[in-house]
Amino acid sequence: MLYVVTGAAGFIGSNLVAALNARGERNILAVDNLQKSDKFRNLADLQIADYMDKHEFLERLSNAQFDGAIDAIFHQGACSDTMETDGRYMMDNNYRYSLALLDFCIEEDIPLIYASSAAVYGGSEVFREDPACEKPLNVYGYSKLLFDQLVRRRLADTDSQVAGFRYFNVYGPNENHKGRMASVAWHFFNQYRADGCVRPFAGSGGFADGEQRRDFVHVDDVVKVNLHLLDHPDVSGIFNTGTGRAQSFNDVACAVVNTCRAAEGKPALDLAALHREGLIHYNPFPDALKGKYQHFTQADIGALQSKAGYREPFLTVEQGVASYVAHLLKSA
Repeated sequence: MLYVVTGAAGFIGSNLVAALNARGERNILAVDNLQKSDKFRNLADLQIADYMDKHEFLERLSNAQFDGAIDAIFHQGACSDTMETDGRYMMDNNYRYSLALLDFCIEEDIPLIYASSAAVYGGSEVFREDPACEKPLNVYGYSKLLFDQLVRRRLADTDSQVAGFRYFNVYGPNENHKGRMASVAWHFFNQYRADGCVRPFAGSGGFADGEQRRDFVHVDDVVKVNLHLLDHPDVSGIFNTGTGRAQSFNDVACAVVNTCRAAEGKPALDLAALHREGLIHYNPFPDALKGKYQHFTQADIGALQSKAGYREPFLTVEQGVASYVAHLLKSA
């Protein structure tokens, strides 16, 4: 079996490679763009058969050099910067790249399991896999939506497995290279280590200070969903991948600070005490995000449970962030 993982040196891709390794899989072609070379660290302790640059991979794919050689593609590679303004780059990297892989997988009759995004919902108040709910606020969200729309049309004419996952706010190990696009948990951890406090946004969008809410999902749960679909090749479709539970940025802040405090031998504090002790400060909401920000997300995971058959419990913020911060402390 040869599995291709695109974006393999990235956040979710490297965790997926690790999970395949844990299953005993070593025949993995890792595809990525190492222009940001620090990402190599995410692959350094993993077992792969080969590494290939994204552009070389696409060229070989178009020249039929992989015909009959690949058993499944996990397509995690994309530009995930929601503030990217170069629409031509975004559409080429996210839409055209995905389209080439879709054409190949359908022609070869092999599974394509790919990353979509909750950014397709944008300004919607309902997060269900329904065109009426899809209102992207930026070109990143639109690039993901356009490919999802194409998949919907193509599924009617193919028996190949094509499964897309609309990731909500994913956090966990191997995201250091993402910088400002890393998770809130990562940013809060580094803020606390550097300054002794964390800085959620002040109130916005009708929410009080730090009470904006997102569906925060641990990368381990995301990987489990990917592998569940690999094990069920009869299932195709587009599925929300989140916990189904919105939690506040204050919840993340409390989990980060209290896990760090526990490592320092200090007792846990509630939100009011953390604020009173100066361990939480609220930053003004940035002007650059006005009109482009999701103040609330919560995945409707009904289709994931009923159609895809995935019913495993998801980690809460309290569980997942504590585990992640413990990992970051050990790494530090």
